[in-house]
Amino acid sequence: MAHSEHPPLGEMRRIPGGNVTTPLGFSAAGVTCGIKKSGKPDLAIIHTDIPAACGGVFTTNKVRAACVDINRERVAKGTAQTIVVNSGNANAFTGKQGYADALAMCESAALALHIDTESVLGCSTGVIGEPMPMECVCAGIAEAVAGLSSTGGNAAAEAILTTDLVAKTIACEVTLSGGSVNIGAIAKGSGMIEPNMATMFCFLTTDACIAAPALQIVLKDAADQSFNCLTVDGDTSTNDMTLILANGASGVAVESRDAQAFQHALTWVCQEMAKAIASDGEGATKLVEIRVKGAASDDDARRAAKTIANSPLVKTALYGQDPNWGRILAAAGRSGAEVDQSKIDLSLQDEALVRNGEPLELSDTIRKGLLSTDYVTIDLDLHIGEGSAVVWTCDLSYDYVKINADYHT
Repeated sequence: MAHSEHPPLGEMRRIPGGNVTTPLGFSAAGVTCGIKKSGKPDLAIIHTDIPAACGGVFTTNKVRAACVDINRERVAKGTAQTIVVNSGNANAFTGKQGYADALAMCESAALALHIDTESVLGCSTGVIGEPMPMECVCAGIAEAVAGLSSTGGNAAAEAILTTDLVAKTIACEVTLSGGSVNIGAIAKGSGMIEPNMATMFCFLTTDACIAAPALQIVLKDAADQSFNCLTVDGDTSTNDMTLILANGASGVAVESRDAQAFQHALTWVCQEMAKAIASDGEGATKLVEIRVKGAASDDDARRAAKTIANSPLVKTALYGQDPNWGRILAAAGRSGAEVDQSKIDLSLQDEALVRNGEPLELSDTIRKGLLSTDYVTIDLDLHIGEGSAVVWTCDLSYDYVKINADYHT
């Protein structure tokens, strides 16, 4: 951040070690309550004493967990104070008892915090179709509430993980016309990832003062440019959601002239979380960024990029460090996007492979080393229109099969 008495509007900096408790007025905790057989942390709470504006985007899967329906109703009211999350059990496709258990989670947190149960948003992730062990869940909620702390964001980030290998946290500060505000986030997601929202979660907090309708608009736009540009395996979970709480503790309002700066910062936070999820995809060895431009529309560009990103043939080639560009173009061609193969330009790692629909020669040295890195870029120019999109994914390794073959057992 530039050193000046009055930083310019929209100036943004990443806060080292930041998370959901970086914004003023938020506390969090993560505990082990016994849902996971591994004994790893499995319950988290994020809380603000100040009633907050809230927003949310949710999975479009028609088979969905009760918490999705409950949260959608509560977010529509515009105010919340607490997010309670368990991992290890999705409480999805668990019938009437599952719905009652989802409500009971929220009620348990509300009682412990002495707040209205309607102010609590509940979330679950893990195995589908198994009953919730409510005795240990409620005990865990009581323990987490007792342990709430302004330094508890990292513990909460650990407690929401399932097959993830690393916790995902971030925070930034952005300058608005009335002063600076903070945005923080934690996320989880490793497999069953193609959100279409809206198993991935992202929980965001901000100390900015912003009304719920405006917050919902900026969140949806941020999700469209981040999580909806993310895919690990093409599977849309039953429990996907992103939630945001804005408690206004900074005293700084998001005025109309601040809208673009706040939107940019929130989108950046969400994009960083999306990339972290792709990078930590089950069995992944590479984060892959696919950039399509020159499409007939943005929708066409995203359609082409998503098809490339979800192609098992492309993903396995990337894992094997084989620059098999024919698989990339074949995926684009079947995507449903408008494509004229005589106009296509394709580059891999900024190395031109196809120009004007004609393949270029690659030396053996370049071919062998092209995909040896853990970050890979694919650039496709269709030369048809002005549409563009960026999608993040990962490669597909032997470990993806092993992790998912053994998941339930």
